[in-house]
Amino acid sequence: MAERVGYRQCLTPVRALYLDLAQWAIEDPGRWARWAAPCPVSQEEISLRKFQRHRKARMDARTRERLPVLPVLVRTVGERRKNAAALLQAARQTPPGQAFTAAGQTLTRSVTKTAGKIWAGDPATGKRRDLGHEDDYAFWAWAAVEVLRLTGCRVEELLEISHHSLIQYRLPATGEIVPLLQIVPSKTDEERLLVVSPELADVLSAVITRIREPGGTVPLVPVYDRYECLWRPPSPVLFQRRFTSETRAISDTSLRDMLNAAVARTGLKDPAGGQPLHYTPHDFRRIFITDAVMSGLPPHIAQVIAGHKDINTTMGYKAVYPDEAIQSHLAFLAGRRALRPGEEYRVPTDEEWEQFLGHFELRKVATGTCGRAFGTPCVHEHSCLRCSMHWPDPAQRARIAEIRDNLTARIAEAEREGWPGEVEGLKISLAGAEDKLAQIGRRSRNASVDLGLPAAPMPST
Repeated sequence: MAERVGYRQCLTPVRALYLDLAQWAIEDPGRWARWAAPCPVSQEEISLRKFQRHRKARMDARTRERLPVLPVLVRTVGERRKNAAALLQAARQTPPGQAFTAAGQTLTRSVTKTAGKIWAGDPATGKRRDLGHEDDYAFWAWAAVEVLRLTGCRVEELLEISHHSLIQYRLPATGEIVPLLQIVPSKTDEERLLVVSPELADVLSAVITRIREPGGTVPLVPVYDRYECLWRPPSPVLFQRRFTSETRAISDTSLRDMLNAAVARTGLKDPAGGQPLHYTPHDFRRIFITDAVMSGLPPHIAQVIAGHKDINTTMGYKAVYPDEAIQSHLAFLAGRRALRPGEEYRVPTDEEWEQFLGHFELRKVATGTCGRAFGTPCVHEHSCLRCSMHWPDPAQRARIAEIRDNLTARIAEAEREGWPGEVEGLKISLAGAEDKLAQIGRRSRNASVDLGLPAAPMPST
């Protein structure tokens, strides 16, 4: 069972209830004193400072996992779009009942009974495929991935981009015309303008070409804002697709389904659990900001592009590795390595490797583990209880206690027989055995104990 990430939000009302009962008990002891109890939730447990640092670490790790494999996703959605378009084009030119080959696949054109649908049979799986639906999904998944990664906009901003959002700006100094993309107010209720790169211009041009009507106009469709819970007036939004007999705006749920299907085709795996890697639309926003800052974009400019009111929010999105610390640490290691003999960094032989592995096998002794370094002899001639490098095993407490009792009996025998040299050596071993028992005792006392929660007193009848 996975730990609940936001459980601290549940602890806050619990602590408030206990503190309220304590205050009420002071004000009205006769009624509330029997319910008062020590609060089991401390102030530190409801502090969000540590939780926020852990969340930042999780988000940074998520971004670092997805940023290096983003080119794989981009290449996969691009190839899938081209293959789906090639299959659909070949099917349109093939009479029903005939086979055709495109994008490395051989299919059979089915007799279409549904208007506007192009079906094809797949001999490999024995199933019918709706090539128009596949082409539609492949295209919009490609468009969503490209726009999200090139703009860093939110998913609700993506779905509200319209034909009117493309504007031109003439630079006062040079007179050069720069295409801009207007992002309408969403989360922060502030609009912003993004420079349209050549790659983004190609994507938006392909989208507009796809949704244009024969007359050259972009259809006007209403958009439902699920955050405001209202229908917006019809507008020429770019992310719209044909549903049977009408054109509708693409919802965020449909967009996520398209994205999940595209990611599943990449075969990427999560390095932590080995499960298929999962991308969300917001992952592209974090990747965009991280890549921009790593490429030298000033953070305050990244803040304006992302539409954040606080630059700390922008810095929280980035997952940049501490380059200065890494480079300094590598230089330090290189300096340390230069001071040591070069033969230490050669490839070890098979015999040396076997000797190295055998060292760790010999570290296990009857009463614990030996911590001496590789290549060093035993300084106590294998009298482990005397050695400070011996780490006693708590499970061997009874064995060490038996050795201690045996040493005590041997000391008494040596004193009775008059062997002072034997007494001196046995006392050193006895002190070592008692020290190991004391170490086990200290480790046992540090073990956690579950005290449970205090039970509320039962009301008197």
